[in-house]
Amino acid sequence: MLLGFGWVAHQSTDSLTRTSYSVSHSHKVLEEISAVYSCLKDAETGQRGYLLTGKESYLEPYRNATSALPRLLTSLRELTRDFPEQQRRLEQLDTVVNAKLTELQRTIDLRLSGDRQGSLKLVNTDEGKKYMDDIRFQLEGLEKDERAQLKARGDEVERAAREARWALTLGTSGGLGIIFILALVLTRSLNQQIGTAIQRVRNSSAELQTAANQQVSGSRESATSMAEIATTMSELLVTSRQIADSAQHVSKVAEETAVSARQGEETVQLASQSVAGIRRQMDQVVNHMLELGKKSQQIGSVVDIVGELSEQTNILAINATIEAAGAGEAGKRFGVVADEIRKLADRVGQSAKEIRVLIEEVRGAVSTTVMATESGAKAVEAGNRQFVDVTSAFQQIVDTVAGTTDASREIELSTKQQATAVEQVNVAIAAVAQSARETEASSAQTLQTASELNKLSSQLQRIVTSVSSS
Repeated sequence: MLLGFGWVAHQSTDSLTRTSYSVSHSHKVLEEISAVYSCLKDAETGQRGYLLTGKESYLEPYRNATSALPRLLTSLRELTRDFPEQQRRLEQLDTVVNAKLTELQRTIDLRLSGDRQGSLKLVNTDEGKKYMDDIRFQLEGLEKDERAQLKARGDEVERAAREARWALTLGTSGGLGIIFILALVLTRSLNQQIGTAIQRVRNSSAELQTAANQQVSGSRESATSMAEIATTMSELLVTSRQIADSAQHVSKVAEETAVSARQGEETVQLASQSVAGIRRQMDQVVNHMLELGKKSQQIGSVVDIVGELSEQTNILAINATIEAAGAGEAGKRFGVVADEIRKLADRVGQSAKEIRVLIEEVRGAVSTTVMATESGAKAVEAGNRQFVDVTSAFQQIVDTVAGTTDASREIELSTKQQATAVEQVNVAIAAVAQSARETEASSAQTLQTASELNKLSSQLQRIVTSVSSS
């Protein structure tokens, strides 16, 4: 019944809405008709004022009317496109309006050209009055048709409203009657069911009260345990943070040690390179000394040859002196020369001996230098081997410190992760503790609700008993 009455009310409302829209549409058409007539009167008034005075300011209403009339006629055609009779009247109206506007324009043109008498004569022919009578006739026909439609639509609105009122009245009365009958039936059928339900509620409330008491006790114990665990986790969090700080300090020290070890390794490598350079220079010195020994031997050979030459020259000079003495006065000069050659030979021999002595000293010094250089080269070689051992040791130290640094970083990272995990666990435990406290409060509320439910079931039982007896 509700669906049926609702459908009828919906149809009535839709009809009322459509009819109201049609009424509004008719009023719009009537306004447009009135606006067309008003524009034509304004145009005619402006034309007459101009013809009488000759002032173009009087043409302003005429110009406004001629610009507004096409828009108004187009709007009327759009508004009445569903009514063929009105469309026919509008076509006739359009023809007459154009003729009227042409007549007005002709009189205005004559007045503009200075033919005032001609324009007044044209007005006195009553041609314009005939056009206005035709226009008024067509507009009155349009208005009459539209008012007839407006009256029909008003009657339709009244009928739709009356049907809606009847539908609502009948629907309300029928619905109230059905509700009254159903209320009697439901009251009788529900009394017994409510009584049974109340008994079940009473039993359930008793069980709920017992369970709530147990839940309250368990919640209190859980809240106490969670508080202790939260305290322990807080202490563990502090310890983890201390360990993380220590690991960070160890990592920092290890990094500084690694930097120092790398610097020491670089220094040892530079020293090893320097020792290698010294060794190369010592080898060059030994080679030069050996070359110097060879050159001194060659010089000694040359000196020996020079000594032999000086001895032979000395012998030849002695022989020449003897021969010069035997030659007498003729050989005296030659004897002087031979004596000088002998002296020169003696001096060359003496110099050769001195050179030989110097060469021997040079050979001894070269031998001593070579032996010392070889000893120095051996010492440099030993030092180089020791530098290589030190470099290896520093490399091992660097590798060990790098491993220690990585391990300390891993320890630091693990400790930080452990601290983060402990902090998360601490937050979770705090949340669990909060939940335990909320559970305890909820259990207390449940216990209170169970007590109130038990009291309410007793009250309902009394009400149902009194209703059944009445």
